Amino acid sequence: MKPSATIRTRLDDFVVDELPAYVPAGSGGHAFLHVRKRGLTTLECVARIARALGVPSRDIGFAGMKDRHAVATQYLSVPWPESTDLTPLRELRIDDIDVLDVQRHGNKLRTGHLVGNRFRIVLRDIDRDRVSAVVQEIGDLAVRGVPNAFGPQRFGRDGSNPGRAIAWIRGTGRGPRDPRMARLLFSSVQSWMFDRVLQARVEQGTWATALTGDVMKKHDTGGLFDCTDETVDAARAGRGEVSPTGPIFGADMRRPSGKPDDLEQAVLRDAVGDPSVLDRFRKIGAGSRRTLRVFPRETAAAANADGTVTVEFTLPKGVYATTVLGMVVELADATARHRETQEAPETSVHDEMLYDSPPGSG
Repeated sequence: MKPSATIRTRLDDFVVDELPAYVPAGSGGHAFLHVRKRGLTTLECVARIARALGVPSRDIGFAGMKDRHAVATQYLSVPWPESTDLTPLRELRIDDIDVLDVQRHGNKLRTGHLVGNRFRIVLRDIDRDRVSAVVQEIGDLAVRGVPNAFGPQRFGRDGSNPGRAIAWIRGTGRGPRDPRMARLLFSSVQSWMFDRVLQARVEQGTWATALTGDVMKKHDTGGLFDCTDETVDAARAGRGEVSPTGPIFGADMRRPSGKPDDLEQAVLRDAVGDPSVLDRFRKIGAGSRRTLRVFPRETAAAANADGTVTVEFTLPKGVYATTVLGMVVELADATARHRETQEAPETSVHDEMLYDSPPGSG
């Protein structure tokens, strides 16, 4: 049985730093703000900056959402003509938001324009007799990898988003009018179906190996290929060179064949009925593939004198820190009770740590 641990007892117990996909060019009609936020969702951060600058929130770009219950750095873009001085942006003073840097760029920052995220997380309330084992186990994750699940943080505060999305897809419920919220809601059910496939592969013991018909991914280049020789590709998977992928369902998704396809299509039909209904949602979720396994990088864990454990690692975009930690400890989120007592606004489709990209990433 895994030991238990508590996360997010304090705001700075959970620190995440966004790793950008590129650096600003230094010129152009947009300003990239590198900001640090405390106790705010990304959308709340955007709204405060928009009010301070007198610009519409929709004009502010960001690569990914970061959790409210954290200290997080990320990049935002604001339309800012080249003839306009950057000083007002550098001197912004907004509660719970620090502007760390401002640089010009030629276009708006878009969802998914990041490499990944660097985490520093404090685990509390661990049985002192098991602290050393937790430190060792976390270090081992970088070698063996972990199932690349989305988990409940992708499904909304009360876990209802996949059900809402399924009703919308089947035509028995209404979808959001806001295009951004529509994309988030649709991606929640894509993520939910991926997790169902992954769970089945975990139960089969095949989540980290190759099956004939699998769409495999090369970890060094990101290239996809079909598994036609299970023995050869299973050996490569054992060395950590490649991993099988699972479905981010959509009209244009690359399908596997054989037993992997049988499993995926069974999950899809069980959720939405006729798979052809996905054709209507091509513009907001065309479909892609996501690895069933992920490897944390730059991993470190250290026991502290007070019995806590500080963990650091880097994850690709679209991968959740709680997924990684949950392989070693049973997580208790100190903010969960606070969240349960707050009614989610109708438009708040998602409010979690790393909604950084369409769910096929990783």
